[in-house]
Amino acid sequence: MRIDRKKLMIKMIDKNLNVQELAKVCGISRVTASNVKCGKSCSKETVEKIAHGLGCSAENLLEKTGR
Repeated sequence: MRIDRKKLMIKMIDKNLNVQELAKVCGISRVTASNVKCGKSCSKETVEKIAHGLGCSAENLLEKTGR
């Protein structure tokens, strides 16, 4: 699964979070948070943790497919 980088950045800016803080809030490693922010794919579990940490749904963070 791939999180939309722009959507993630907007949520991080809204909550005033850097990568390290995002990792802590979401319960993931800093490396994983950095990889996701750079556009790398991640597991469904990671998407759900990030969505929960940012207070949104996983569906709202995912890249749209079939462009």
